[in-house]
Amino acid sequence: MCGMDFKITPVKPTEIRELLQLIRELAKFEKLEHEMKATTASLRRALFGQRAVAGALLARSGGRAVGYALYFSTFSSFTGRQGVWLDDLYVCPEFRGSGIGRALIEAVARVAAKRKCGRFEWVALDWNQHALDFYKSLGAKTLDEWVLIRMDAPGLRKLAAGGRSRRGKKIPVA
Repeated sequence: MCGMDFKITPVKPTEIRELLQLIRELAKFEKLEHEMKATTASLRRALFGQRAVAGALLARSGGRAVGYALYFSTFSSFTGRQGVWLDDLYVCPEFRGSGIGRALIEAVARVAAKRKCGRFEWVALDWNQHALDFYKSLGAKTLDEWVLIRMDAPGLRKLAAGGRSRRGKKIPVA
């Protein structure tokens, strides 16, 4: 696979369906299909809407979409600077080992460097040893003392609805 020709470009609005298909493949690989809720419309809004909140890169080989990276901005109070969070990095199984994954993550790193980011972060599933080894080979470090905490949309709405002070008064939100 080494020496394979491929091209990495920012995702275009006309490529949203291909991106969604790759995201579905990743969800299946990660055994998270039950969490898959993204649609072409939601991706279009997130990537190209009036208030775009994410960026994505698509890798192509022979005209076929074979991988992608999806990322968004973060902020660290400790560094006082923005960062980049790599939400997804995926390469179709038959194209792994060809340098596409490394090229995708390097391309996102260039976005972060251009923005003068203080951090470039992501998570990996603990059972995906191949990915963990790959990330370590890039110089990334695991933060074993940190625990990822998540609240789903219903939990978020429930928490937001309970925004009252100890005295029972509604807490104003900007």
